Amino acid sequence: MDIGLIAIDIDGTLLNEKNELAQPTIDAITAARKKGIKIVLCTGRPLSGVQPYLDKLQISGSDEFAITFNGAMAQTLDGNVMVNHTITYDDFLETEMLSRKLNVNYQVETTDSIYTTNRDTNPYGIAESFLVRLPIKFRSPEEIPRNLVMSKAMFVDFPENISRAKKLLPDKLKKNMYVVQTEPFFIEMMNKQASKGKTLRELADQLNLTKDNVMALGDQGNDLTMVDYAGLGVAMGNAIDEVKNAAQFITKPNTEDGVAFAINKYVNK
Repeated sequence: MDIGLIAIDIDGTLLNEKNELAQPTIDAITAARKKGIKIVLCTGRPLSGVQPYLDKLQISGSDEFAITFNGAMAQTLDGNVMVNHTITYDDFLETEMLSRKLNVNYQVETTDSIYTTNRDTNPYGIAESFLVRLPIKFRSPEEIPRNLVMSKAMFVDFPENISRAKKLLPDKLKKNMYVVQTEPFFIEMMNKQASKGKTLRELADQLNLTKDNVMALGDQGNDLTMVDYAGLGVAMGNAIDEVKNAAQFITKPNTEDGVAFAINKYVNK
């Protein structure tokens, strides 16, 4: 395969079990980049939450790219937006009201802030703020501006509450929005046109690449569309069964530098 782009999920894929970017992974990615291959980190985080890993990989500039907010956005690393699938104010109203019916905490994310409508947040909301390096702002629904550009809405709560809520999600919501559980404590709701796979395809098109030029690695439900799209879809050894079933190759788990193993096998020969 003539691979020109490698799309890599971050949590559970790029990072090991300690949420660290291990040296073998850095070395494999660096070697691939020396061959002229684009490395595109694909994540539910905003660009601010990707930056620490880009810095360690020494990737920057207007000719490098990231897919953020689970495919709601693709952008150059200097901030130029190439693909943008945001949610509407009506989407916000619908999902916020649903959070009250399901009794789960709620937030929306923009490129520079997290807005929660819950005065008392939970540990997972605080952890998300720290992880993506965005401040949390409490606003009542009436205080959310109609023109606020929102990349995604989220139910953020204890795993047992998320499991309960997931079973009660109305069919109308799943029909009108892209809904995916990305962690035991997150359900994310985005524009129907937003997914890692669709946005990866749109980015590849803009770079004059076909799916046969794309390798994609992931482990969770939000990675399924890009692993399915790529000419070489790679599931981590720690991936869920759905991702493994969609992949052409199952690499080692993230505890054993699975990203490095796959890149070295198919690219750094």
